[in-house]
Amino acid sequence: MAARLSALLRTLPLVMLGTAVYAFGLHYFIIPNQLMEGGVTGIAILLNYALNWPLSISTLVLNIPLFILGWRILGRAQIGYSIFGTVSLSVFLALMEKLIRLGWIVPFQTSNDYILAVLYAGVTLGLGLGIVFRFGGTTGGADIIARIASKMKGWSMGQIILTLDVIIIGSSLIYIPKEKVLYTLVAVFIASRMIDFIQEGAYAAKAFSIFTENGEVIASQITKEMDRGVTLFPARGAFSGRQKEVIYCVVGRQEIRRLKTIVRSIDPLAFIVITDVHDVLGEGFKEE
Repeated sequence: MAARLSALLRTLPLVMLGTAVYAFGLHYFIIPNQLMEGGVTGIAILLNYALNWPLSISTLVLNIPLFILGWRILGRAQIGYSIFGTVSLSVFLALMEKLIRLGWIVPFQTSNDYILAVLYAGVTLGLGLGIVFRFGGTTGGADIIARIASKMKGWSMGQIILTLDVIIIGSSLIYIPKEKVLYTLVAVFIASRMIDFIQEGAYAAKAFSIFTENGEVIASQITKEMDRGVTLFPARGAFSGRQKEVIYCVVGRQEIRRLKTIVRSIDPLAFIVITDVHDVLGEGFKEE
């Protein structure tokens, strides 16, 4: 119980930080330039454009029926973080609305350079959502619908969310010019890449798979010189039938050349496969 409470105290403030960044991106870049967003937030933005409803209120109101449905179908554990994330988002949206009314924040509005607005909107929204998702939260909306449909029908969550986004962004053609919709698609793409970047981790390591007949010697040298963990797997060449070993080792980018040098100095004929690795957890890298 104490460990769970400690984990909540660490993650909930970070979820709040993510929703604050997301709320800033919506009010600073999206709304003043009449761009769009997907999901339930996109519906709230449409209501803001059409009826001038505050984003903070409509976002929360639209999510309440989904919370009730999700609570019944998905259970308390899965829906709790969604409720917290959505309420937190509404609070920060309301705060942004007040700061803008007071003139303390002046939104970025342009009439000729939408590319700049789109780029920063995509990065800001993606950063905010990436932080929220990374620490187990959501902002409700399409995520809840996707989870329910996935559980009841077995449909892919990614396909459901994409379909909903296409429908919502497409319906915005009623209120905003088609070029704004096209700009929105660019912002959504950038945001999705940013979310992946935050989710996978900014630290990119390299994984080495080394096929050699001198596995023990190479592994010992890597451990001795680089202080890195190494795993050995037995292998056999399908064509030659010769017994070999596969060495698996993860190193930082700055250590790539050093590891290559060690392997080549012991076995010049070793076959080396190097792949990208993201978000490395464990001894010698980082803990979460």
